[in-house]
Amino acid sequence: MFDRGDPPAAAIRRRQFGPVVFATALLLALHPFTGMARTPAGDTTGVPGVAPSQLEARFWTGRMDRPDSPVLDRDGTEALNARLFAEDRSMHSLEAIPDTLPGEDVRIRVSSASPAPARALFTAGGRAFEGTPALVEQLALPRIPAEVAVRHGLVVKRADMRTFPTDTRVFSDPDDVDIDRFQETALFPGTPLALLHESADGEWWFAVSPRYQAWIRKSNVAVGSRAAVLGYLRRAPYLVVTGATVRTVHTPEEPRVSDLQLDMGVRVPVLDDWPADRPVNGQAAYLGHVVELPVRDAEGRLAFAPALVPRSADVSTDYLPYTPANLVEQAFKFLGERYGWGHAYNARDCSGFVSEVYRSVGLQLPRNTSAQGVSPVYQTIRFSDADTHEARVGVLRTLQPGDLVYIPGHVMMVIGQQDGAPYVIHDVTGISVRDPDDTLRRIVLNGVSVTPLLPLQSGEDATLVDRIYSIQRIRPRDSGPAPDQDRP
Repeated sequence: MFDRGDPPAAAIRRRQFGPVVFATALLLALHPFTGMARTPAGDTTGVPGVAPSQLEARFWTGRMDRPDSPVLDRDGTEALNARLFAEDRSMHSLEAIPDTLPGEDVRIRVSSASPAPARALFTAGGRAFEGTPALVEQLALPRIPAEVAVRHGLVVKRADMRTFPTDTRVFSDPDDVDIDRFQETALFPGTPLALLHESADGEWWFAVSPRYQAWIRKSNVAVGSRAAVLGYLRRAPYLVVTGATVRTVHTPEEPRVSDLQLDMGVRVPVLDDWPADRPVNGQAAYLGHVVELPVRDAEGRLAFAPALVPRSADVSTDYLPYTPANLVEQAFKFLGERYGWGHAYNARDCSGFVSEVYRSVGLQLPRNTSAQGVSPVYQTIRFSDADTHEARVGVLRTLQPGDLVYIPGHVMMVIGQQDGAPYVIHDVTGISVRDPDDTLRRIVLNGVSVTPLLPLQSGEDATLVDRIYSIQRIRPRDSGPAPDQDRP
């Protein structure tokens, strides 16, 4: 169920969304909690409180007062992105990385990203993993020079980032092979990278992307000049992927850009001057959008090739307007996709899911819940152990579509309220609820799911509500760093 990262260890103070939120919350909390009394029983979905009608985005957008009212305009989203990269230490501005770095800086980065496992791990066959010494050797830390020349590259196809330079999958439980503890995230075509170090076998880069740093196979990266790499995502005109995924058309003429998956929020430049009578890799240009994608030449150097995205694909000529309706509609495009820890299974996890949704409206989020839930740039409510269940419920009843709710290692996106109870969409392995006889029941979901929030349990002794430590509304804080934010 959970994503990587822990919440702040110390109790954290509450910060208001606005001057009326907690006043409203307290008034709501004074009313007796009626649970899910007027909510569908979920007999046909298997999830209490969820009816088939609630599995449609229009059910929730139709309940909104101003579904198409912009939350932020384009200037506002760009300003919030700039602030995120300036103030959030989990983000990496590649433009700010100089041409050379001290070797000690690189050594610290690699060591921090690739710590030796501190617990027992198992292979897919259930055997104890005993390969840690070889992994440490693969890091090639002694080879890091006193001064490192930074190289640059573009990702050419969807690719994993790994804790160590290895494809070996390892697990905390020999009976659970879904969560690979060496899987960090995945990067999409066109993602820029700063390349800082090589593995001992020469097959992997230690790379810094805008939202993460870890190991990526060299075969998935085209190495180019700083200007070409950092300039790629600034090119215009462009397309933005607004579907969950789209694929370039199949082309035997240019296999490097054939049937290539592009995930929600990916931005690619358009070749708007392509002659209408000139085929693209053997296919008529008018049948698709002619885009330019990064590819590797025979030596692994950066080149570019035209590709076709079908006219029927779910794409846009710009980021979608940041509105409540668009957020919910974008989220529902993933409904039913399999859960994939660290973007495994060609899918995504809870924090990856909300990141893709927000990226489609032009907003970047930190990669993991541990960073998202405490990011200093958003409007935040934080809970401590001193907050009662009733006070928490009161706040939850004031939440708006798009608000992000964090418990340790997991994030949920609010899609609306029904009968005073918040509903969420989240990428989750499963939920626990209490049956009418008060027994605890586990429901396997393993995908992007719609659920009510208030009835969810966290084991025998706690509700999920009581584990919430942060709520993020993706709008800019008034000014300056949050006074209750611990900076790493």
